[in-house]
Amino acid sequence: MAVVTMTEFGALPAVRLTAADGAQATVSLFGAHLLSWKTGDGKERLFVSSQTPLDGSKAIRGGVPVIFPQFNVRGPGLRHGFARVSTWRLTDSGGDGGHSFLEFSLNQDDLQAEHAQAWPHAFELTLRFTLHGDALDAGFTVRNSGTQAFPFGVALHTYYDVGHLSATSISGLQHQRYTDHHLNTATQEHPALHFTEKHDRLYQSTPSLTLNTANATLRLDQQGFSEWVVWNPGQADAAALVDLADDEYLRFVCIEPARVDQRPLEAGAAWTGKHRICAD
Repeated sequence: MAVVTMTEFGALPAVRLTAADGAQATVSLFGAHLLSWKTGDGKERLFVSSQTPLDGSKAIRGGVPVIFPQFNVRGPGLRHGFARVSTWRLTDSGGDGGHSFLEFSLNQDDLQAEHAQAWPHAFELTLRFTLHGDALDAGFTVRNSGTQAFPFGVALHTYYDVGHLSATSISGLQHQRYTDHHLNTATQEHPALHFTEKHDRLYQSTPSLTLNTANATLRLDQQGFSEWVVWNPGQADAAALVDLADDEYLRFVCIEPARVDQRPLEAGAAWTGKHRICAD
């Protein structure tokens, strides 16, 4: 039977879900931010920086930041949007038959005044994390509860703990077109993507990828999103980030299901993106 407990992560109020097999997910109400996912063997699968504030003063570096209503600066508002720096509500939880879940919600009434003024639309976000065996599902739904269409972009900016970057590769992207941080467009020729320098690439979506590390293999699937973003800052950029220790870039890779360009959602309509991470 699943157990749901209120806890703290740093100074942040959080919710911990423990499944019958011992798997755990810990989610901060600040940002509906998945901070920890441990499979039943007790192994932590996510990375959180040792230098990131955990007091709600700024966005958290690590785990799974929720990007909405814009990706990075692809829109007129706050970089990466307000969802990751807003306080969400725990609206449902439970479990049976080997599945256990936490569900969080955010709407316009939950926003700080500055965010509500900058993005004056009626909306409802729902984010559900589900544990089942050695897999984690994330279901992200955006509803337009207003009377006019609004544009939005989304991503689940997942930081994976890879142990060491030199032993890490991603397969499933061969022959896929990508755009890098210099806005160069190319095709990945090699069967596996390895990390020897900064990576900031936007790939068109494929149904699944495989993340290979020294001590784990993770299969990543997505539906509803349109891209994969693959990111690691490399040594120079990592040194410039105050919320990341200089050598921590060697411990993680970000692979995120995304819809980076803002697209309209009509009044009364809903969009759903699904993401599954399965540990082999």
